[in-house]
Amino acid sequence: MEIGIDSFASAMYGSKTLSSVAAMEQLLDRISMADEVGLDVFGIGEHHKKEFLDSAPAVILSAAAARTKRIRLTSAVTVLSTSDPVRVYQNFATLDLISKGRAELVVGRGSAIDAYPLFGFDLNDYDALFAEKLDLLLRIRDQEFVSWSGRFRPALENQPVYPRAFQDKLPVWLGVGGTPESFARAGSLGLPLMVAIIGGETERFRPLIDLYREAGHRAGFAAEELKVGLHSPGYVAASNEQAIADYYPGYAELWTKLGRERGWPPVTKTQFDHLTGPKGVLVLGAPEQVAEKLLRHSESLGGVDRFTFQMDNAGLSHDQLLRSIALIGEKVKPFLNK
Repeated sequence: MEIGIDSFASAMYGSKTLSSVAAMEQLLDRISMADEVGLDVFGIGEHHKKEFLDSAPAVILSAAAARTKRIRLTSAVTVLSTSDPVRVYQNFATLDLISKGRAELVVGRGSAIDAYPLFGFDLNDYDALFAEKLDLLLRIRDQEFVSWSGRFRPALENQPVYPRAFQDKLPVWLGVGGTPESFARAGSLGLPLMVAIIGGETERFRPLIDLYREAGHRAGFAAEELKVGLHSPGYVAASNEQAIADYYPGYAELWTKLGRERGWPPVTKTQFDHLTGPKGVLVLGAPEQVAEKLLRHSESLGGVDRFTFQMDNAGLSHDQLLRSIALIGEKVKPFLNK
């Protein structure tokens, strides 16, 4: 199982607000640390809100590419519905050249909708935009000269798209939430699947992942082509007690705030304890406990090829995040490799 970190480039840590310059510098330090301790991948999300600095993930990843040697660098996710696939490909092909073949893309429709009014798109076209733009992105990835037409972008007639990526086939993962159609689409296209699970019990996604694999098999793709990744909140500390003490206050504050905005009830400690239990979504605790939980999640889902921790959403300090990344690389990953 590949192990990595996803970040939304948050500048908010509990009651403290960092300057944007300091927050970006710390983020790049964390990516460097992830590379040094042997993690496999680091992803940067895409948001267009004041508290996040990830509106241009390819730029952040390119800066990280110049400071790292081995770790793969990906979006998490690129909101493809509101982007021009030509520019998306060009940005990540350029990243691929800078990183000498370490770039990847996770594309999705976006769980937050702030990009739609910002770039002038209609939410009524939410899925149609994504389907059309995904088709164009894959066409560009696979063909140097592109002829294509659609509803939401001017047609291309035998147009070359440059630069070309360093990798023969730039990896494109499909980021999904809980919509069956999205899982089936990923399978029918033979794209690796990145599932964002942020609440409840992880095993409830097994029917949807089975749907993905069945769609892929029907489309003629081999089992090894149908990779499954999992993105969930998590944190590793020296002990289970320390992990909970560090993580719970910021987690409860953030998710209670989001609940007020989206109509959810406030977070309670009882709910939190269930989420940190054997089947709960939060991958939280000491290294051995976290590794064992990842193995349980993988077994319950029929095999997970990649797991990425989302850690910068609970008011954790830069030093806490650095220590957690080090423990994941030095303790969790070796345990999994056994």
